Amino acid sequence: MEAYAVIETGGKQYRVEKDTVLSVELLGTEAGETVEFDQVLAVSDGSELTVGAPVVANAKVTAKVIENYRDDKVVVFKKKRRKGYRKKAGHRQGLTKVKVESISA
Repeated sequence: MEAYAVIETGGKQYRVEKDTVLSVELLGTEAGETVEFDQVLAVSDGSELTVGAPVVANAKVTAKVIENYRDDKVVVFKKKRRKGYRKKAGHRQGLTKVKVESISA
């Protein structure tokens, strides 16, 4: 079994392995830079699982930023029937695409 880790960033949890490409909440770093996630909730070396309380001590996941981009538009529409109330708004979330380079525990 492959080594993996569970990290937390942007209020969400992700299960990552080496060379995993994932989109996370906007980190504010430029493309090509390296970022470290130190909020590692669990880490496995392939045979043994270590679960933190709440985080695993001295564990970190290193990833490289591929790009910063904005997600597809989400339309928010509110309406109250028979009252003439209609409200339409849109939202595009800022995301960062990262590629996991290493997991150390």
